[in-house]
Amino acid sequence: MILADFAGSWAGTNGFRLMPPDPLAESPATVTVTTAAGGHLTSIAYSWTHPDDGPQDGLIVVGAGDREGSLVAVWGDSWHQQPTPMSLTGGPGTGATFELAGEYGGGWAWRIVFDAADGEHLRMRMDNVIPADQATTEMPGGPYPVMVTDVRRA
Repeated sequence: MILADFAGSWAGTNGFRLMPPDPLAESPATVTVTTAAGGHLTSIAYSWTHPDDGPQDGLIVVGAGDREGSLVAVWGDSWHQQPTPMSLTGGPGTGATFELAGEYGGGWAWRIVFDAADGEHLRMRMDNVIPADQATTEMPGGPYPVMVTDVRRA
C-alpha cells in the first residue's frame, strides 16, 4: 500500500499561505503514518500551526481504488476541510509521487501530493486549484501550494 514503508512518526516544518501572493508562514509539523485493515489502508495523521488560529490537525485515509493503480481517500482537517470530510481520488504522479484530488464547488479543487522519493524524508503538498474561468492576474488559474509539509523520521 502507498506509504507503507513510511510507517512511523515524522517531524519537521509546515509552510502555510491562504492566497497565491502570500508568503508561506512556517511552523513545526508532525506526521504519523500507520497501516490498517491488514495493510489495505494507510492513514496519514498530521499536525501544524495556523499563524492566526493556532494548532491544527488533519487525517487522510488512503486505499486502493477499483481500477488498477487508482487510489481513493477521505480527508479532514481542523482548519481546511471541516466538519464534512472530502472524498479524493488519484493515483501515481511523476517520479515517486502520488496525487489525490477532489472538487469542492464551482470548478475549484483541492490536490494533495505526497513525495516519497527518499525513505528518510517525506513531503506533503496541498494545492488549491483555481478554475481557469475564475483566474485573475493576482490569482492565475491552476494549482498553487497552500501547505508544504517537509518532515523527517522522528
